[in-house]
Amino acid sequence: MRGRKNWEEILTQKIDRNAKYIWFHCASLGEFEQGRPVIEELKEQFPKYKIILTFFSPSGYEIRKNYPLADVVAYLPMDTKRNAKAFLNIVNPEKAFFIKYEFWYFYISELKKRNIPLYIISAIFRENQQFFKNTPWGKWYRKMLKRVDHLFVQNEKSGELLKTIGISDFTISGDTRFDRVAAIAKVSKEIPIVEKFRGNSMLIIAGSTWKPDEELLAAFINQSSNIKFIIAPHEVSSANINRIQQLLKKQAVLFSKVNETEIDSFQVLIIDSVGLLSSLYRYGNIAYIGGGFGVGIHNILEAATFGLPVIFGPNYKKFKEAVDLTLEGGAISITNSGELLNALNNLISRKSELEKASEICRNYVAKNMGSTKLIIKKVFNTKPFSD
Repeated sequence: MRGRKNWEEILTQKIDRNAKYIWFHCASLGEFEQGRPVIEELKEQFPKYKIILTFFSPSGYEIRKNYPLADVVAYLPMDTKRNAKAFLNIVNPEKAFFIKYEFWYFYISELKKRNIPLYIISAIFRENQQFFKNTPWGKWYRKMLKRVDHLFVQNEKSGELLKTIGISDFTISGDTRFDRVAAIAKVSKEIPIVEKFRGNSMLIIAGSTWKPDEELLAAFINQSSNIKFIIAPHEVSSANINRIQQLLKKQAVLFSKVNETEIDSFQVLIIDSVGLLSSLYRYGNIAYIGGGFGVGIHNILEAATFGLPVIFGPNYKKFKEAVDLTLEGGAISITNSGELLNALNNLISRKSELEKASEICRNYVAKNMGSTKLIIKKVFNTKPFSD
C-alpha cells in the first residue's frame, strides 16, 4: 500500500511523453524471470522502444526496482476502472505483455477499448480453473480472457482447453524460463572457493530448502562420508542458519565465514547469503530442490540446465517441468527419508544411472528453448532470425 501512494504523480514524472513504451506486467519475481528473456530480446532487436515494468507484489518490485533494461519500474495500481484509465492515459503503451497468470479485469477491458494489443506469455491452464467452469464466475472470466489479443501457452493441453471455450488466438510456444536458465548458465559466476571445497568429491547441492527438506537431508548427511554437501536455504536469517547447524553432526562451515586455507576439511558448506544458487549448480553432481513439502517446489531448471539430476518432495504436480522430468527419468520425487536415501544411494553408487539422468536433464532444457524468439517473431512480425 505504501508503494502505491501518489502513484499518478510519480509515474507522470517518470514517463517520457515522446517515447514509445512496451508494458510488461508481472505478479512477482518468478513471473519476472519468465518475462525477462522477452524484455532482453525486445531491447536487442528494437532498441527504439522503452520498457515499463510493473509488479503486483513487493517481493518482485523491491528486488527488481533497479532492473537496468526497464526504463520505468512501478507497482501496478489496484485494478479499478478509474486506475486503469489513469494508468493508460499516462503510459499509453504500444503493446502490453502480462506474464503467466495475470488477469486484471479493468486493465484488460481498458486496453481493449483503446485497441492496445495485449499478449499473455508463458500461460498455462488447468481444467479446474474458473475459465472452464459453467458458472457465472466462469462466464465472467471467459469474457475477460477473450479480450486478450493472443495467448502464448506453455503446452498443448492449455491450447486444447482454450479451444473448448472458443478461443483460437493462441500459440503453443513453451515456457520462456528455459531461455532464461540457459542464459543464466552462460554467465554463471566462477566461485573458486566452492571448487576448492568440492575437491575431487561428489557434490550434492540442496537449493531453496525449507525445514522439512533440511531435516531429511540432515539425516542423510549425518550418516554419509566421502560426499560433500552445499545447503542453500530459502531463508538465510541467522536464526534459521543456526537451526540447520544444530541438525548436523558433520563439520559444517558458513559461506560468510569460510577460510580458503581450511575449507576442504569440511563436509558441509551452508550458504548464508542470497544470489549465489544459480552459479553454484555448475559445481554439483546431484541437486535437491526444496519446497516440495510445502506449497510447491522451487525452480528445478537452474539445476537441470547444468545436467544435475533433481530430487524434490511430493508437491510438484503443478510444475510441468517437474512432471516431465519425473516421467523421463531425470527427476525423482520423494516423500520420506527412506525414499531420499534410496534415490541418493542409487545415483551415487551407480555411475551409469547418474550419467543417464544427467543427460536427460540437460537435453530436456535444450529441446525446450526458443520460446522467446517465437514470441518476438509473432508479435513484431519479424523475419526468421538465426541463433
